[in-house]
Amino acid sequence: MTTDNLIPMVGVVTQIRRDTPDIKTFRVEKPEGGKCFDHMPGQCAMISIPGVGEAMFSITSSPTVQEYQEFSIKKCGHLTECLHAMDVGQQILIRGPFGKHFPVEGELLGKDLLFIAGGVGLAPLHSVIDYVLANRDKYGQVDVVYGSRSKDDLLDIDQIQNVWMDPKNRVDVHLTIDRPQEGWDGHVAFVPTYVEELGFDPHKTVLVCGPPIMIKFVLQALTKLGFTKEQIYTTMELRMKCGLGKCGRCNIGDKYVCKDGPVFRFDELSELPDEY
Repeated sequence: MTTDNLIPMVGVVTQIRRDTPDIKTFRVEKPEGGKCFDHMPGQCAMISIPGVGEAMFSITSSPTVQEYQEFSIKKCGHLTECLHAMDVGQQILIRGPFGKHFPVEGELLGKDLLFIAGGVGLAPLHSVIDYVLANRDKYGQVDVVYGSRSKDDLLDIDQIQNVWMDPKNRVDVHLTIDRPQEGWDGHVAFVPTYVEELGFDPHKTVLVCGPPIMIKFVLQALTKLGFTKEQIYTTMELRMKCGLGKCGRCNIGDKYVCKDGPVFRFDELSELPDEY
């Protein structure tokens, strides 16, 4: 943590993309151009609208992008409603980065990677996947399992189909939705069921994010397949509040999500109270 994290910067919203009925992706730059600060995959930023409020959001763009940062934000409260009502060219306040990032230059190097996401849980993993693709030769086989309630709720589907699924990127993408839907000829199953059905070899390193109930059953499916908690990472950025370890609202046992996370390995979480 440095004083730079505490000083809000002005950010200009230069692009707004509607991804699903309740999720928009906001592209933010400094007024003079370029991204507001450097970050690593899995880190977060505090976004605020003066007089409205502030909240912590995952940075969904890759650190390798120098021109801007992006945030995929679900409309679920007063601040997010105001953000969704914004137009291109309007300004926000932004500060960061906050939190511990995924170990993309450490434990993940050279590993076969399995990304598992549900719904808007793809947002925190988006930055990691794009970072891996930008440094593709540093990593082994890459699989992505992503599911949502319906085909209309699949986040960033254009990029998934046109970039991630491009054969040159050597990524196996497995999409699923919860229930049959007209116009969908892909797989239909809940994400944990699909993970178990795909039967991945348990030598992979796993990064998972999604609703807590999904994560619970994904862990059970991975355990059946022979994975251990030491192989599985997740992010708990939704627990982050002040980002500084001062308010205590992200405290779990002897951990502060904002200072010790939000990225954790599951063997670390197994030592904490069940409240997480």
